Amino acid sequence: MAPSIESYPIGIANLPNQLHKIVAKRGASFTIMLAGESGLGKTTFCNTLFSTTIKGYQNHRKRFQKQLDKTVEIEITKAELEEKFFKVALTVIDTPGFGDYVNNKDSWQPIIEFLDDQHESYMRQEQQPRRKDKIDLRVHACLYFIRPSGQSIKTLDIEIMTRLGSRVNLIPVIAKADTLSPADLLKFKQRAYVIEAQGIKIFVPPVEEDDAAAADHARALTAALPFAIIGSDQDVQAPDGRIVKGRQYLWGVAEVENEEHCDFKKLRSLLIRTHMLDLIQTTEDVHYESYRSNQMETRKFGEAKPRRLDNPKFKDDEEALRRRFTDQVKVEETRFRTWEQQLISERDRLNKDLEQTHQSIKQLEAELEQLAGSNRSYNKR
Repeated sequence: MAPSIESYPIGIANLPNQLHKIVAKRGASFTIMLAGESGLGKTTFCNTLFSTTIKGYQNHRKRFQKQLDKTVEIEITKAELEEKFFKVALTVIDTPGFGDYVNNKDSWQPIIEFLDDQHESYMRQEQQPRRKDKIDLRVHACLYFIRPSGQSIKTLDIEIMTRLGSRVNLIPVIAKADTLSPADLLKFKQRAYVIEAQGIKIFVPPVEEDDAAAADHARALTAALPFAIIGSDQDVQAPDGRIVKGRQYLWGVAEVENEEHCDFKKLRSLLIRTHMLDLIQTTEDVHYESYRSNQMETRKFGEAKPRRLDNPKFKDDEEALRRRFTDQVKVEETRFRTWEQQLISERDRLNKDLEQTHQSIKQLEAELEQLAGSNRSYNKR
């Protein structure tokens, strides 16, 4: 009986090592978006997450008109991180100005447009003959920061998360968890069930049943959603003498990396240590493919992206333009009527003056005729 081919190792099992070398040589690109109101510690959290001052790197801003003189900015910061000879091209996208006004109607629209524009830009680059140096700013993870009010998630937060969840890997985060007591924080987390009740799509770590430890870790991360975090890049001394990242209070120290104090370590593990490739792959296979297939079905190949008429921003702009046009027409009509009335009045005045002039001429002619008759009588004598 001939021996099975499995008895002769041919090196297939070495393929993961080859892939590891390729990935290590190529590095990775990872884009994070920080969304939420100002003052929730988004920048501090990002610096703490990567143990460096990300905002010190080159960055630029794209300004979007929101409503009248109010704006939402998209701030893009790029940095390159390296650990054990592995490089990650990191892009951090912040959204200062979001949710900072009393009327925040459609304040989410610039963020949605940015996400769609990155898919559009990447898709058009793929259609070019040369695709080697593609610029990829597709967002792999969007951390949405929720203000720890102690009550419930605001309607604005529900609205923006609903729209973000269909376009990007959404990860809800309760900011500044150290401002709530452990009991209040637990209640606030329990009230966040509205995320599931509203059908908001969030990123859930995939569970790999063939790896018990990884499966348990993924379930623990899922159970911790939404993550409650403390952001601090300051070194403080804990009661036991350790130097830790955290915040100093009169009652003690709130440690960033203490799992009894917050979920920072869980969130960092999700983003960097265990599920970064899942986030990248989900962006490629789910969100980008969904956008690409939808666009390919609704327009011809190579055709420019059509104006989205269902976009509330366009509808509001169109309505504002219509009102402005109507108001301008009314102003011009009023001005025309005033001018017409002035012309009529001027015509009547001129006609009256002309009539008076005619009467004066007739009177002068009568006087002239009278004088002529007097002269003829005088000459006969």
